Amino acid sequence: MPQMAPLSWLNLFILFVTTFLILNSLNYFSFLYTNTQLKSTPKMKSFNWKW
Repeated sequence: MPQMAPLSWLNLFILFVTTFLILNSLNYFSFLYTNTQLKSTPKMKSFNWKW
């Protein structure tokens, strides 16, 4: 049975780490945050105090 050399384990580790970092960076930068600003100003309720 063929066994993997330590260099192959290092190559696999580097491959998995780079794919992990690339996928995480793509996921982070591809997310578009939609800013929900109110388009109309909030209405002020006027109170009529009848004292």
